[in-house]
Amino acid sequence: MKINLAKSAGFCFGVKKAITTALETAKSEKSVFMLGDIVHNEEVVRQIRETGIKKIRRLSSGECKTLLIRAHGCSRHTLEQALKLGYRIIDATCPMVKEIHKIARKLENQDYRIIIIGDKRHDEVMGIVGQLKSKAMVIDKLQNMPLGKIKKIAKAGIVVQSTQNLDNVLAILELLRKYIPKIAFHNTICNPTRIKQNEAKAMPLENSVMIIIGSKTSANTKRIYEISKSLNPNSYWVNSAKEIKKSWLDNAKSVGITAGASTPESSIKDVIAKIKTICPA
Repeated sequence: MKINLAKSAGFCFGVKKAITTALETAKSEKSVFMLGDIVHNEEVVRQIRETGIKKIRRLSSGECKTLLIRAHGCSRHTLEQALKLGYRIIDATCPMVKEIHKIARKLENQDYRIIIIGDKRHDEVMGIVGQLKSKAMVIDKLQNMPLGKIKKIAKAGIVVQSTQNLDNVLAILELLRKYIPKIAFHNTICNPTRIKQNEAKAMPLENSVMIIIGSKTSANTKRIYEISKSLNPNSYWVNSAKEIKKSWLDNAKSVGITAGASTPESSIKDVIAKIKTICPA
């Protein structure tokens, strides 16, 4: 059986940068804290925890403490509060997410009503919302669009969560255009996400089985899995090699493997090794 690994499988630039920043900060600073996890992956979270960086739920006195801003970013209020409390700030926000912040603020300053296409409770989306003075509208699915409120908007500035599915975004945008007279749309899906999703549209058609590796808390991994599953029913989403079942590979001529942007290389290697054990060459 042939094993085909996606070229884009695993860490994207933003995740690599955030993890490198976290590891370097742990070496140079004594008391480092984060409001949540650096990225959405249990193995990476464990690695970061072992460096001594502590996860907290709320800010307290920041004297002699460092606050590491996660890859997903944070709100302006969080940043201002941390500085007032005395924290030293080290920002590991993905540069592409920071660009979304910049675009959203610029649109707001131009008097656009901001609409964010993304997952309502996702950390990245909440960080974008928290950049703005006015309340943004967040739309996740075509079925969940508040048409009553949308019809009242005359001028909308639209940005997108960096890991969204483009097909979902375009469907929402098409409906918004029917009701809002003036729209400034910025497709802020990041390039690594586009590449991963394009591979996820091709590989399921070229392989008997698809294995998608990543945490169940990872939005971008979820999107890859959904695309793959829609094209090949023999698509399976695993967090680790332990979850792979032999029955998935029975009679398979080839298996395609891809992984979310926060999935470490070690997890990918473990999955490949497990498949080779089940189906030796």
